[in-house]
Amino acid sequence: MKKKITRRKFIKKGSAGLVGASMLSTSALSYGRILGSNDAIQMAVIGIRGRGGTHIDNFGKMKNVRLKYLVDVDENLFKERLDQVEELGGYRPKTEWDMRRVFDDNEIDAVSVATPNHWHALSTIWAAQAGKHVYVEKPSSHNVFEGRKMIEASRKHNVLVQVGYQNRSIDSTIRAMKFIRDGKLGEVYMTRGLCFKPRANIGQYPDGAMKTGEKFRMNLESGSYETPYTQPYLDKVHYDMWLGPAPKRTFNRNRFHYNWHWHWDYGNGDTGNQGPHQFDVARWALGKDELPVRVNSMGGYYGYNSSQETPNSQTSLFEYEDGKILEFGTRGLTTNPEGVLLPNIQLTGDGKISATTNATPVKIGTIVLGTEGWMQIDAGGNWQTFFGRKNEAGPTSGEKDDSYDPLDLTGSGGGDAIFDNFISAVRNNDRSELTCDIETGHQSTVLPLIANVAYRLGRELRIDGNQESFVKDKEANKMLTREYRKGFTVPDVV
Repeated sequence: MKKKITRRKFIKKGSAGLVGASMLSTSALSYGRILGSNDAIQMAVIGIRGRGGTHIDNFGKMKNVRLKYLVDVDENLFKERLDQVEELGGYRPKTEWDMRRVFDDNEIDAVSVATPNHWHALSTIWAAQAGKHVYVEKPSSHNVFEGRKMIEASRKHNVLVQVGYQNRSIDSTIRAMKFIRDGKLGEVYMTRGLCFKPRANIGQYPDGAMKTGEKFRMNLESGSYETPYTQPYLDKVHYDMWLGPAPKRTFNRNRFHYNWHWHWDYGNGDTGNQGPHQFDVARWALGKDELPVRVNSMGGYYGYNSSQETPNSQTSLFEYEDGKILEFGTRGLTTNPEGVLLPNIQLTGDGKISATTNATPVKIGTIVLGTEGWMQIDAGGNWQTFFGRKNEAGPTSGEKDDSYDPLDLTGSGGGDAIFDNFISAVRNNDRSELTCDIETGHQSTVLPLIANVAYRLGRELRIDGNQESFVKDKEANKMLTREYRKGFTVPDVV
């Protein structure tokens, strides 16, 4: 059993990245709320639409957690989410549209962040400066500069920051990594992440509010229509706060809820949306904590005419100093292509399989190639191995679990375990307990971010891993950060 430590002992541990006891008077923990063994952890969920609903569901059902605030710039969302918390816990939290007011509340111990990507870093840094622990969604940052500042803020202010790479807490994925580390595939020389996910045409729409009854397509797998964003709806949207660090622009429905993913000011395309999960597993399987030495990325936006800026098909290729390769490919057209073709397999509870032909291929997952065999890992952590020229079936993760949702990994496949892990680490004041500390999350986030830089510039980039920059390339290095709006700047000194 892991030994629990007090907040004071935690500060005095002297572990890497933590400030020393001499800094106690200025550290965030010196004015943070001291948790008793029976105290409920007081939390706020920041960003409650979409993925935020999953945060509410997981934290809201925990007996040792109380959601004191729900925070969102869109006040139209509050009633449904308040009802959700009441159903889970029998109470209704406070609501707030400005996260800064929540950070001023000394009773708040931790926050979870499920905002658009362009807000991940600043909300995390503000929370850390206020002495709050943070669970932040992937990708941990919108650009590389921000991610490094998040690490610095976590260490300087002695708060825990967990990044939502759920595979780090999924038992079957952890066992897959042990299988690889034990040399069962031989030497792993290449990994490939896959994201073959259908995406609908988002179309083109004018700036400004919608007219009553006008239909608007969200870019979801179903291509479903919604009809929000009329003027009465927008009266309860704090749009300037939504923009935050991003440039000032007139409201457009195609740059707001969900479709922000497909615009560079706010999102990172599917390479930086679904992709980070597969980048993380691919990097983990390859055993790489350092950055690669070069990156190429190519693709485009095919099949539709719309205002989408990011590609819907993209392939990125990374080479490491020792010659090992990490590749990631995404395709998002409505017609979903086949993934990697495998022998058909029948999984049993004892981990044995029988193989025939024409297996259902993995469309969202990771391929791990070794000198003795190879492994396929799907988005929920189910895995299979194959050996020899005939792809003879080898060990698997066991009985296949299809109950997870590959969009958010919150089913019984184990994706919710990372929320429990965060709360346990916060209660124990133990950074080493986190399955995906901000340093680990940043390492996996950098890969899709620099892939997008290479894609946008249309050329190979050489990487200086020690400096987290590109070699003698001013144009590329400028894209490692961004111009920030006044009042929403990610600072050099956090």
